[in-house]
Amino acid sequence: MARILIVDDAKFMRMTLSTILEKGNHEVVGEAENGKEAISLFNQLQPDLVTMDITMPEMNGIDALREIKQNHSSAKVIMCSAMGQQKMVVEAIEAGAKDFIVKPFEENRVLEAIQRVLS
Repeated sequence: MARILIVDDAKFMRMTLSTILEKGNHEVVGEAENGKEAISLFNQLQPDLVTMDITMPEMNGIDALREIKQNHSSAKVIMCSAMGQQKMVVEAIEAGAKDFIVKPFEENRVLEAIQRVLS
C-alpha cells in the first residue's frame, strides 16, 4: 500500500483516480489542483508517489515535477495526460517522471503503473 498525492485541476479526474487507488488498497494522502499546490503538499506530506496532470493553471505538471525532483531526487511521479500529448510526455520523462498514464483512466493500467514504479 502506498501513500499517494493526486494532482489534477479537474475535480472529476481526482475523484476517478482516488476511487481507482482506494480499490487498489492505496491511501490518498492529499489532492492538489495545480503545480504550486502540488509542491507545497509534497513537502508537507512526503508521499510515496504522486500522480501529476500535465496541463494545469498557475503552474503546469512538468514545472512542478522539476521543482519536486530538485528538492527530492528520489520522488516518484507518474504523469497523467490526455491522448495526443506525446511531446509533453517525453519532456516529463526527461524531467524525471517514472511513468505516465493516459486519460481517460483505465483502472488496470493505473494500478500496473503504480506497482511498477513502486517496485
